[in-house]
Amino acid sequence: MTSGSYILLRCVWDFATKGRGTLAPVDAPRTLVVEGLYRYVRNPMYAGVMTMLLGESLFFESMPLLRYAIGCFVAFHLFVILYEEPTLRRTFGESYIRYCSSVHRWLPRL
Repeated sequence: MTSGSYILLRCVWDFATKGRGTLAPVDAPRTLVVEGLYRYVRNPMYAGVMTMLLGESLFFESMPLLRYAIGCFVAFHLFVILYEEPTLRRTFGESYIRYCSSVHRWLPRL
């Protein structure tokens, strides 16, 4: 759970300092963030939330919480592929396309 919180806070920091923006769509980063945890996966914030939810489901030995985590992942994945990636492609163009070819969506390259 703690590592998931760290991941999320680190990504918020990177959005503010490197991307010059926030999580809010009305103040989205103005620069494509490819540093920090974004060097390893394209969606570390969602991975951080998933880490927290999975940690909680293990800690509480809760099957309903595990099902909730799986549902959240499906929702995150659909949001990413249907909205977020097309928007980033339009906003950042070729630099985002190059980034996608070198960094995986959910799991780091080995």
